[in-house]
Amino acid sequence: MVCRTAFFTVTDKGMELLHLEFFQNALYAGMLVSLACAIIGTYVVVNRIVFITGGIAHAAYGGIGLGVYMGLNPVLGAVVFSLIAALGMGTVSYKTKQRIDTLIGVMWAVGMAIGIVFADLSHGYTAGLMSYLFGSILTISRFDLVRMVSLDILVVGITLLFYPQWLSISFDPEFSEIIGLPVKRFYLILLSLIALTVVIVMRMVGIIMVIALLTIPPAIANRYVTSLKAIMFLSCFLGIFFTISGMFISFYLNLTSGAMIILVAGIAYFVSLGVKPKGWLRDSHTK
Repeated sequence: MVCRTAFFTVTDKGMELLHLEFFQNALYAGMLVSLACAIIGTYVVVNRIVFITGGIAHAAYGGIGLGVYMGLNPVLGAVVFSLIAALGMGTVSYKTKQRIDTLIGVMWAVGMAIGIVFADLSHGYTAGLMSYLFGSILTISRFDLVRMVSLDILVVGITLLFYPQWLSISFDPEFSEIIGLPVKRFYLILLSLIALTVVIVMRMVGIIMVIALLTIPPAIANRYVTSLKAIMFLSCFLGIFFTISGMFISFYLNLTSGAMIILVAGIAYFVSLGVKPKGWLRDSHTK
């Protein structure tokens, strides 16, 4: 009887949440971001550029601090810094054809340091900068949703346009160069899309945890399917599930939403490591 009463109490609270505008905005944001992260994150995982993505994400904080210092929109500064970091690291990594861990680590640290220094130099209210580090999904506004919709349209549009080229580059870059594909150009376009996605997603879960949302769903999906399209679709559903579950759990336990979303995703990843994929789930095609 007690369990039944508790169940209906939790259900009633959940229904009340769904009628609150801020929670509705958060749910919409989770779905929109999951779509972008599923597509871009699949390329991140398949091309094994998670570390570069981390460098882009943390370099973006320098732009946020600069934007606050100059009285501009922090998101605009983050876009500029993240694009510069993406194109810089992408160009160097393509030219050297070697691991560039040191350069990425330096840009990672310097970007964060620049952001903190400019925040210290700013005379106005800078406590809101912490939301860019750890996220604030429950404060998502309608304008933020418009930006997320724009990002999804851009990501889906460019992916549809360049899907055959990115498919070839992801699985056989050497052959792609031989047949005349501009590999460097497509690689830099991909990194630029990663930069834009990072800037939008950090509003939800923060710079520190944005890498997890970009990589965990595709990493789980890649254990059970091998088709690039299948990884994207499964990643999208997983991202939505992790986001919604994390938000509800954080509400009932009074915990930070962004951190709980990542914890749910992380637990799912470790569980997936112990669950062997069935043969019928694997797809032998890489299309």
